This record gives sequence, C-alpha cells and structure tokens, in this order.
Amino acid sequence: MDIPHRLPAGKLPPALLQRLLEMARSADPRLVVGPGLGADAAVLDMGQHLLVAKSDPVTFATDLLGWYLVQVNANDIACMGARPRWLLCTLLLPEGCPPSLAEEVFRQVVEACQPLGVSVIGGHTEITYGLPRPIAVGAMLGEVERGRLVRPGGTQPGDVLLLTKGIALEGTALLAREAPDALRERGVPTEVIARAQRLLLEPGISVVREALSAAATGQVHALHDPTEGGLATALREMAIPAGVGLEVDGDAIPILPECRAVCSALGLDPLGLLASGALVMAVPPEAQASVRRAVEEEGIPCVPIGKVLARGEGLFLLHRGRRESLPVFPRDEVARWFSGRRGG
Repeated sequence: MDIPHRLPAGKLPPALLQRLLEMARSADPRLVVGPGLGADAAVLDMGQHLLVAKSDPVTFATDLLGWYLVQVNANDIACMGARPRWLLCTLLLPEGCPPSLAEEVFRQVVEACQPLGVSVIGGHTEITYGLPRPIAVGAMLGEVERGRLVRPGGTQPGDVLLLTKGIALEGTALLAREAPDALRERGVPTEVIARAQRLLLEPGISVVREALSAAATGQVHALHDPTEGGLATALREMAIPAGVGLEVDGDAIPILPECRAVCSALGLDPLGLLASGALVMAVPPEAQASVRRAVEEEGIPCVPIGKVLARGEGLFLLHRGRRESLPVFPRDEVARWFSGRRGG
C-alpha cells in the first residue's frame, strides 16, 4: 500500500511503520521480542521470568481517561500471557485546566489498577501548550514464567480462530460518548445511546481475565486485542507476521446490536471500528473445546469465527455464502468519522 503524502488520523501506514521499525533493530541477546508489525509489547529476558513492556496513549474517552489508560495497556500485556504488574503514567494537561482534572485522572488510574494488582510506580505530569484536551500515555510492565510466553506471530495453519464477547465495544462506546447529539439527529434512540455509552464498563474493554485464562491452558498459539482498525486489522496483524492465510466467517462474528445501530447511523463498518474488549485467539482444533471452556468459566462468551489457512494463502471473509477479500481499513472508522466532521 502506498504511503500518502499527508498522514490521516490513526495508525501509521504499515509500509512506513515497517521502515521505522527496521531502524530500531537490536542485537541485545536479552531482547526476546522486539519491535515488529503485530508485536504490541516487548519482552526482555530477566532469568527465571520474562519482563513484558508496553506503551500506549489515550486521546479519546476524556471523561474516563485514567481508567481507560490502564485497560488498554494491561490488555496488551495479558495478550502475551503475562500478568500486568507495574505502570508509569505520563499526563499532559491543557493550559488553564482546573486542578480537579489532574486529581480525577489520577483517581481513575489508581482505582483501575487495584483490581488488576497493578502498582503505579512513577511517570510524569505537565501543563502543555496547544492541547485541546488532556492526553495520557502509559508504560506498563508485566511478567510471565519462561515457557508460558504467548508470542506474536504464533498463528499456525489449521488453527481455529476464536472471538470473545463481540464487536465493537470500544468504538461504539466512544462514539456514543463523544457524539451523542449526532447519533440522536440520525435517529438512534436515547436508550440505545445510553447502552452504548456503558459498554466501556459493561461488559468492559478489559480482556485480562480471558487472556490469562486462555493462556493458562498452555494450548494457545496467539492472542490479540483488536484496537485501531478493528477486528479486520487485528486479523491481518495476526496473519501477516506468521505468513499464513485466514478464512473468516463474517456471519459468525457477534456484532453487538448497539454497534450495528451506531455504525448504521454514521455510515461506518463494524469490522473496522475500534474493538478493545474482544479477544481473538488462534488455537489448534483439538484445543478449541478446552480453551473455550476456560474462557466461558470466567462468564465470558467465546465463539469460533474462522480458521487459519496454509502459508501464502490469502485473507478471506465469507459473507452470505460469498468469499471475498478481508477488507482493509487504512485508518480506524472512529478516526475517519471524526476527521470527516472536521472536514479533514
């Protein structure tokens, strides 16, 4: 895919990102997993245990900024089979904001860390010129026993693809929180908007419990938390580093009714919408039942949505009996919609 001359909001184009990551190659023998496409966290060899490190910002969800920061960073730690342990938080605040804003964000961070057993160990705060809203950046650390690591790029031919909860919790909730008036103007009922807003908390965007439960079976080849670019992008990020193909049953993907309503009103595709809260797993067919059981024992629904094809095969979506190419989303549907509102 060509790199545009002016970059839109959202993820960097894969070709540009790959070029940048190649500049960061390291010969450090203790670097177990370094930067790469589809690698959401780094892994360092610390002896008996491996240290997993992750950094992620939050620029939306301003009313739940601190809480949200903890969830998105913890998710990527857990998707490596590691337990989240420590957090450093950088908070950039707009000029003229009240002290209560800093207090509220930090309260949310601390309260979100407690049920996960995560300790806040440091960070940085400042009032920053030119910001229209606060921005928070987290750097989270976790640990996993040697031999329990779930590596990115571990997807294998013949694997079954499992999906928890449904899509797209995160994007639906953000749009309902950030643009409720636009949704009402387009005919979305107030009660549907209210339900969509609560999706961040009910069932929530954390995948830590299901990721750790699945990883504990020792039968998972890959775990991935769909974020920007939605489920379709997450599936590509699982397939491309492993060099495998995919066949996804679009009719089997559980799309939340609130997501359908919001996407229909705004002209968006659920497959390209921010999807934290769901977890994609690649497991061998013989392990499907035990992995699903481990996740469902946590009270979390889990369904098969497709299979992994041989190396070099394409990425396909089955829809109403037709086999099509898996759609590509150069940027997330949330970012596309907000950019359109600004005329960008």
